[in-house]
Amino acid sequence: MEFSLHFASVFAESDLIIRGILLTIGLSSSAILLGSGLAILLVATRNLGNKFVRGCVDAYVELLRNTPFLIQLFMIFFGLPLMGVRMSGTQAALLAMTLNLSAYATEIIRAGVDSIHKSQIEAGLSLALSRIQVFRYVVLKPAIAKVWPSLSSQFVLMLLASSICSFISVPELSGAAAIVEQRTFRSFETYIVVTLSYLALALVLKLILIWLGHRLFHRKVVSILSTASKGGIA
Repeated sequence: MEFSLHFASVFAESDLIIRGILLTIGLSSSAILLGSGLAILLVATRNLGNKFVRGCVDAYVELLRNTPFLIQLFMIFFGLPLMGVRMSGTQAALLAMTLNLSAYATEIIRAGVDSIHKSQIEAGLSLALSRIQVFRYVVLKPAIAKVWPSLSSQFVLMLLASSICSFISVPELSGAAAIVEQRTFRSFETYIVVTLSYLALALVLKLILIWLGHRLFHRKVVSILSTASKGGIA
């Protein structure tokens, strides 16, 4: 039996694939920005709040870290309309990605915050800085610098996890691939193109994060991230 690959029909649908790539980039970058911001807010709330507040943050993190992302996506897309909150598939995907990433990023940043020596915090307080100012100027940036490789890996994983959003008919890269496959009946060729596209997106994001770490933190962060990623992107 002769086997051959025919990419012509797949490339004929390149406009659909390109739109899927652009939507994947948009969803992922938005989720990274919003999820990171929410994670920093949750870490600050946990550190500056009372025992009850810390318990609520911990419960939020454990709930989202220990349930499948697909279930979270379904709960938002199918569950919220039952409470009168209606949103499109893309909006539901962005919300689910943001919440999921914020939980993982909260735990990662918390580990960085816990690594900051208490003497630095006491020094900040001795200079008449408020607890919020100490967290902002003394704790947060060094903490993120220490965990930047782990955060970067989580960002890449979130980019790849965006493929799950195709289950609620979001036309991101995987959703676009399903449509191309149905139109062309070239499954193998379609998913070769999609695999290479995801690989390219992940590698570009990795390079951007290395550059960002170089700009925001010490040069050592770049070498740590490069070393940590030798065994794989994630």
